[in-house]
Amino acid sequence: MTRFVRYLVGSRIAYGVQDDSGIAELEGTLFSHRPTGVRHKLEDVKLLYPCTPGKVLAVGRNFKTHFGDRPHPKRPELFYKPISCLQDPGGPIVVPKDSTDLHHEGELVLVIGKRVRRHASKEEARDAIFGVTCGNDVSERFWQQSAEKDIQWWRAKGCDTFGPLGPAIVTGLNPDNLQLTVRLNGEVVQDQSTADFIFDSATVVSFVSRYLTIEQGDIIYTGTPGTTRPMHPGDTVEVEIEGIGVLSNPLVGES
Repeated sequence: MTRFVRYLVGSRIAYGVQDDSGIAELEGTLFSHRPTGVRHKLEDVKLLYPCTPGKVLAVGRNFKTHFGDRPHPKRPELFYKPISCLQDPGGPIVVPKDSTDLHHEGELVLVIGKRVRRHASKEEARDAIFGVTCGNDVSERFWQQSAEKDIQWWRAKGCDTFGPLGPAIVTGLNPDNLQLTVRLNGEVVQDQSTADFIFDSATVVSFVSRYLTIEQGDIIYTGTPGTTRPMHPGDTVEVEIEGIGVLSNPLVGES
């Protein structure tokens, strides 16, 4: 397993490999790099969301526990989140002034390492997954589900800061068998293994490739388990995934 991070040191952004003693800096990109020999202490850098995707996809309704006794979907249900929604580990989730029902959705996020297109097989899709990280598909339920809902989820799931991501991209993990835990102000509010996926990771990537090209660096949020709860300014939400770490973000009101 390798833990890749993207970070700010001084005024410079770099990629690195994190280990128990700090961060070994890399020269180049996430997918093409070499060591520089420079090392940093973790406390001397600011972690950023760990990649810069060209597009952000997300799967809705992908955990059995999210459905209860309702029929499962027949195919992966996907939507877009704008790149501008991404937020760093530790960065604030900004609650819009007219938000009334903002929820957490802790999720495993796939990071694609090579171009996938034209009906990729499950084996090709699985091989294209570079690594995984933690994500929070922050969702405003009133804008998403009420009688006054928008025609699309452009703001319900796409507002600035509604896509926290990180803290690291980890390679060598099985994305379909990782424990996912969400804590709201320290209380466990979601806790489920990704073994509960309705559509496993390779199936999702393969399905998407039937209709659009997935480029190197693109990311896919894979769905949230169980039920979610409202969040408010002053709260702190943590998404922890086995083998990856903890993505923690405070909530603040829009100024």
